[in-house]
Amino acid sequence: MTGREFFTASTVAEALTSFRPRRRTPGVAVALGQASGAVPMDDVLAPAPLPGFARSTVDGYAVRALDTYGVSDGVPAYLELLGAVRMGAVPEAELRPGGAVAVPTGGAVPSGADAVVMVEHTQAGVPGTVEVTRAVAPGEGVVAADEDVAGGGVLVRAGRPLRPQDLGLLAAAGVTSVVVHRPPQVALVATGDEVVLPDTMCVRPGQVRDAITSALAALVVQAGGVPVSHGIVPDDARALEAALRGAVADCDVVVVSAGSSVGGRDETATAVAALGPPGIHLHGLAVRPGKPTLLAEAGDVPVVGLPGNPLSALVVFRLVGMPLVRLVGGWRVEPTPPTVTARLERAVPSAAGRLDVVQVAVVDGVATPLFGASALLSRMTRADGYVLILEEATGLDAGAPVTVHAYL
Repeated sequence: MTGREFFTASTVAEALTSFRPRRRTPGVAVALGQASGAVPMDDVLAPAPLPGFARSTVDGYAVRALDTYGVSDGVPAYLELLGAVRMGAVPEAELRPGGAVAVPTGGAVPSGADAVVMVEHTQAGVPGTVEVTRAVAPGEGVVAADEDVAGGGVLVRAGRPLRPQDLGLLAAAGVTSVVVHRPPQVALVATGDEVVLPDTMCVRPGQVRDAITSALAALVVQAGGVPVSHGIVPDDARALEAALRGAVADCDVVVVSAGSSVGGRDETATAVAALGPPGIHLHGLAVRPGKPTLLAEAGDVPVVGLPGNPLSALVVFRLVGMPLVRLVGGWRVEPTPPTVTARLERAVPSAAGRLDVVQVAVVDGVATPLFGASALLSRMTRADGYVLILEEATGLDAGAPVTVHAYL
C-alpha cells in the first residue's frame, strides 16, 4: 500500500445528476405489435378526435336533458320512441323535442340528443312511448366525440416506454406504427486472469467462473438494452484497451466488470483514460457495497467500470448502470420500482456520508438484513429486495419502518 487516499467519492445522486452522456440511440419505425416497451422518439399525436363520435356509456335512451327536468317516479315524463340505434351503424333517427331513441352501450348518440337515460330509469309506456322516471343532466351517459383525445392531441409522450394501455390507445386512433429509439447495444467486458467461462468444467484453485456477465445481461434487458458479450480480457493493459476500443466502436454503452479499484493490477482506469476525451468523469461512489466504481465517456459513449465482487457490481449497476442504459435508449422519465413497507428485524449500522444498500428477506412484513461478504452472490439470491440507508443517516434501529425495493 502507498498510503494514498483510496478515492474521492461522489454520491449516487451526484453521479446521476452530473453524468449525462450525449449519446441517444437513433429512431426506427416499428409496427404496433412489436412496440411493447419501446420508447417513442417524439410525442405521438392523434390524427383525429377520439372516439370520433358521441357515444353512449350505458344501455338506455338518448334524450334531450331538457325534456327530463323535474321528472321522478311519481311524476314521470312520457317521451315519443323515435327508433333505435344499431351497433356500428350511423343513427337513422334524428332526435326531436319530446322524443327518445333507444341506444346500446357504445352506440352512436343521434344528433339532437345531449344525454342518455339508463334503461333502469325507464319503463315501457303506451305503445310508441317510453316512460322516464329520473332526470339527467346534459352530457350524462355520453362520451363526447373528442373526450378521449382531441384531434392533434398527444396520444403518448416521447421518452416513456409504451405500455399495453398505450398500444390500445394508439390502435384506437388508427396509429399502426411508431418511430421509437433503437434499443441500446450494451457491451459487457469481463476482466481478470482468474476469470474463466461459465461452461468450464474443471476450475482450478484460484480460478472463478464469470458470474457477473450473465447477471448483468439480464439487468441490461430489464433496462431496455441488448447485451453484447465481449468476452473475458486478461489483466493486460494493452489487451484491455484494445477490447474497450472495439466495444466503444460497436456499442452504445460499455460496461467493464472488475478492475475498477486502485489496486496494482487493476487496469480499467488507465485503459479508459487512453480512449480519449471527455474521459473519466468520476472514480469512486459513496456507496456500500460498490465504492470502486468508474464512470467515463469515450466520445459520446458512456463507459461504466464496476467492482469485481459480483454483489457489488450488481448493486452499482442497478443504481447507476441501468439509468444510463435507459438514458441512452431515450427514456426521459425513470420508472417507479415496486416497493413494500416492512419493519426492520434488527438494527443496521451505517456511516454518515455514504449510501448503504442492505439486502433483506421479507416475511410477514418483517425485513431481515442479510449480512456477509460482498463476494457472495447467494446474499442477493436469498434477498427479496434491498433497503437504502441514506447518506445523512448513521444507521437504522430495530423495528424501524423501511421501504423495501423489491426485486422483480
